[in-house]
Amino acid sequence: MPTPDELLARAQKPNEDSLRLHPFYRGKVQIMPKCAIRGPGDWSVWYTTGVAAPCKAIVAHPERVYDYTNKGNVIAIVSDGTRVLGLGDIGPEAGLPVMEGKALLFKYFGGVDAVPLCIRATDEDAIVQVVKALEPSFGGVNLEDLAQPKCFRVLERLRAELRIPVWHDDQQGTATVVLAALMNALKLVGKALGSVKIAMIGMGAANVAVYQLLKTAGMDTARVIACDRKGTLHDNRADIRRVREVFREKWQICLETNVDRVVGSIAEALRGADVCIAFSQSGPGVIAPAWVRGMARDAIVLACANPVPEIWPWEALEAGARIVATGRSDFPNQVNNCLAFPGIFRGVLDAGARAITDEMATAAARELAACAEVAGLRDDRILAAMADEHVAARVAAATAMMAQRQGVARVSLTEADAYRHALSAIRSAQAATQALCRDGIIAAPPG
Repeated sequence: MPTPDELLARAQKPNEDSLRLHPFYRGKVQIMPKCAIRGPGDWSVWYTTGVAAPCKAIVAHPERVYDYTNKGNVIAIVSDGTRVLGLGDIGPEAGLPVMEGKALLFKYFGGVDAVPLCIRATDEDAIVQVVKALEPSFGGVNLEDLAQPKCFRVLERLRAELRIPVWHDDQQGTATVVLAALMNALKLVGKALGSVKIAMIGMGAANVAVYQLLKTAGMDTARVIACDRKGTLHDNRADIRRVREVFREKWQICLETNVDRVVGSIAEALRGADVCIAFSQSGPGVIAPAWVRGMARDAIVLACANPVPEIWPWEALEAGARIVATGRSDFPNQVNNCLAFPGIFRGVLDAGARAITDEMATAAARELAACAEVAGLRDDRILAAMADEHVAARVAAATAMMAQRQGVARVSLTEADAYRHALSAIRSAQAATQALCRDGIIAAPPG
């Protein structure tokens, strides 16, 4: 068993490698051709003069843009850099490495072409107008790292005003993976979602969305105690009541949870809880081991702040937690959005969906949970491996099927066809990357 110092050193290693390798590659994504270039004559097909023919066809039938262009497989990753990876308001330039990384994940794990767009616009109206202006070029939009409460309003408005699907990964993506993780963790400890006491630590965009999706899935809101930086949420929180028109999702949580009006902070929220779902400030030390010791038997702790969890996993386990998950890839049970969004967008694009609904996210979560069961559930394995290409393909198929059942899909396809198409797109993207590395076009990293 490694010592705490060895574990801490291991946890810092990705940061050191990242600072060394990012400047070596000067970014993580690039645009590459997808059509054959056999000789000079092909340019008259792909550009002037032949390109005029598909342009005219689209004028006559606007929906043909999906046939003649890459619109049906390209999305925009839009961020203003005001709430980045637990780092806070660091601005659009500093947020760009994150958005490039997101684009890399979309392509490698979902076969989805994604364009990182960090914009110098932080006002709600300005963000909405920028995204609306981009609609003709993209088949979908992934909002990322927007501060609250505008993240709720921007998503709400764009979902209503655009004809392409809009998704906020910090909200819907996080909630999807948490629901899948919690489903499997509860199976292992023999408890039911409708009967457990849940402490939610940090009530930003992530946990507000987690709350909403778990509520849809059958969570008993009366058995929830939520906690923000000022303490537990309840209907006597005058500071939230005063701004309830702006923070209306948070005020609704005040009204629906903590029926005993428990007052205090994290320690009080965790007392006797079966589950801790934390998306608060980067740790360690945000959650004390003593507070975990006060949780119920077979406690489940999801400490998901990035880049450092609210409590180190080994501390939570030593304090008596049975199952511990974090947002990091270097610890077991990574609660990572990339288990959801590549497959979900793959299915959304393949089905030509006009929206991404909560029911589609729930279907994806159930499929994601089922994927982990195939490999066998353990306390240190409640989610499927990110590297398993079949996971994203199964999530894609489940998403596409729900889109069709809800009547928001343009394309009709069987579940088997949706799975095969998704798997083919994913394998193609990964094979292309491996070929570029093998031929030295992507240089091997130094050291």
